[in-house]
Amino acid sequence: MGTSPTTELSVDDIRLGDPATWVRADLEGIFAKLRAERPVSFHDELAFQNIPPGRGFWAVTRYDDVVRVSRDATTFISGKGTNIGDIPQELAEFLGSMINMDAPRHTKLRHIVSRGFTPKQVRKLEEYVRARARKVVDAVAEKGECDFVAEIAAPMPLQIVCDMLGIPESDEQRVFELTNIVLGVGDPEYVTSLEQLMAAGFELYQYGLDLAEERRRTPGDDITSTLMHAEVDGERLTPSELGSFFVLLVVAGNETTRTAISHGMLALTKNPGERARWQSDFEGVSPSAVEEIVRWATPVINFRRTATRDVEIGGQRVKEGDKVVMFYNSANRDERAFADPYRFDVTRSPNDHFGFGGGGPHFCLGANLARREIKVMFEELFRRLPDIEVTGEPSMLQSSFIHGIKRMPASFTPA
Repeated sequence: MGTSPTTELSVDDIRLGDPATWVRADLEGIFAKLRAERPVSFHDELAFQNIPPGRGFWAVTRYDDVVRVSRDATTFISGKGTNIGDIPQELAEFLGSMINMDAPRHTKLRHIVSRGFTPKQVRKLEEYVRARARKVVDAVAEKGECDFVAEIAAPMPLQIVCDMLGIPESDEQRVFELTNIVLGVGDPEYVTSLEQLMAAGFELYQYGLDLAEERRRTPGDDITSTLMHAEVDGERLTPSELGSFFVLLVVAGNETTRTAISHGMLALTKNPGERARWQSDFEGVSPSAVEEIVRWATPVINFRRTATRDVEIGGQRVKEGDKVVMFYNSANRDERAFADPYRFDVTRSPNDHFGFGGGGPHFCLGANLARREIKVMFEELFRRLPDIEVTGEPSMLQSSFIHGIKRMPASFTPA
């Protein structure tokens, strides 16, 4: 049995809008208390840099309530922003593309871009993903130790998304640096000002815009070309729409998968019995093991919606225009939905987690690709470096949005 976490804070003293809360050792206990005593609770927002504090938000922490908010896209909309902080809608779409849109525009864009993420398209990438994973492991195999995040978890997802989009290898490092800035809000190592954040987002957008224009003139064998020439009901993506989607894809396709792989390695190190179960029957256990890694990691902590009418959620009255934030990390530990949720179990079934969102129109387009990448990476690690393990405490990203690991030492018998 996993140990149920606790906190000494009273429910009235919990402040999810305070960055200091997100570096507390009892964070899991904080969410356990909210689920038990105040499953939908209001929290003030603090100022960020030169942006005044927002109007506050409702935190939704139980599984069933997250399902309801996620799947009712009429009552809880995305078009006013999916991050907790308020930014202009045009800016939100520029940084987040269609995740900050509602139907019918979201529906049109999703239909077009989904052409690049069909199961057939993902299957075509299988051998390519495997080749990339082997290359990553080859680069560290003789060393005997490494920074697991920088040298194993990060390179493969970054290389794959760059190759899918047609980004040359010479530009990969800059793309990596820019995605760290865009998703590093709250961590002074990556973001020290709003201007820095905006500059990084605009540089990625402009890169995507230039790439889209080039592929419109000279198509290649990549998703950028596919998307620039795909049609739904006679409509195509404009270059600016693809530029915004480019920002979303390189950020989400890079950061979230590396986060899942990193947390997976940490969980397997701490749970050697579960690791042995997977290694003894890799193909048989892989489907459930990958899902458990994603549940355990929950790379994206939350997404926000905005209420379009007065409504009740979890016994709490929410007013039209209020911010409603779904905390996936909490829903994925909800005792009402998961048996023994604090136990890492590679054969957990059922496992209807929210690691790829809570369902509805905004479910993660890249979920199948992420699953494939996680499986293939651990297959290569178990085959080439079977005794690899984490050897020190991970350095965590300071963020209320991404459950990231910045650095994590690992060692293994050189191969």
